[in-house]
Amino acid sequence: MFSVEDCRAFYAQEIRFAAAVATPGIVEAYARVPREKFLGPAPWQVSSPDARALSMTGLRESGYVTVNDPRDLYHNVVVALDRAKDINNGQPSALARWIDALALQPGSRAFHLGCGVGYYTAIIAEVVGPRGSVIGLELQEDLAARAKENLASYANVTIHQGNGASFDPGPCDAILVNCGVTHPQPLWLERLRDRGRLVVPFTMAMNPQIGQGVMTKIVREPSGYSAAMVTPLAIFSAVSLRDPALEPLMLRALSTGGLLKLKSVRRDAHEPSDTCVLHGAEVCLSTAPLSSSAAS
Repeated sequence: MFSVEDCRAFYAQEIRFAAAVATPGIVEAYARVPREKFLGPAPWQVSSPDARALSMTGLRESGYVTVNDPRDLYHNVVVALDRAKDINNGQPSALARWIDALALQPGSRAFHLGCGVGYYTAIIAEVVGPRGSVIGLELQEDLAARAKENLASYANVTIHQGNGASFDPGPCDAILVNCGVTHPQPLWLERLRDRGRLVVPFTMAMNPQIGQGVMTKIVREPSGYSAAMVTPLAIFSAVSLRDPALEPLMLRALSTGGLLKLKSVRRDAHEPSDTCVLHGAEVCLSTAPLSSSAAS
């Protein structure tokens, strides 16, 4: 019989290959951090990505299976946190790919918006190490309280409860946004240090709670902000971080494939053109390469 530690080590290696992880420290973090500590007492409700997708389309009644053994948590499955609100702990391989896109290094300062109960915040904290720091933000009061308790042993982590639309994380090397938005908040772009990375999901609403779209990596370059797709995804929507006026543009950006071809985020004043995938008042998602866009 395998121990929980054996299962966790095997799980970490499975995530390594499922997510094609390249950043040093991520696989080791998955092998160290006890997922069951963050999810509360058994029983737990787990689901595969395929089962969740079928459930959301109405082709299956429930995408969850109840388990009691912590070893069952060490698979590439999501774990329900709030079934009524359709909030879960997230798919480990998806989060690993997004964290990998942050290109974290020991000593980095990272911001995790939508940190939930803190499991993936702990993964980030392990990667940046004691010389680094992580700021976590969670809108749901109960989840934020659980994250604070779960991460109390991490001296390099600070958890806040609040709205991502108004929270200022300070200067950051990396920002992970863990909820669906229509556009990058200007403050996030401004708080990125030189070569800082923002990994953020641009989504259109599938229903009042869940959106579908593209996880995108934005990098603050010397001449502006470059952009590139990381993965497609479906994720919980952040109402306060969505602009209703941009929702139709997001639908068009996804249906035409423009959102898959982003190359830059422009902040300069300019008229809409064929390269503008989503043209907003303060930011524009563009297919124009950074060298030919007037971003700043």
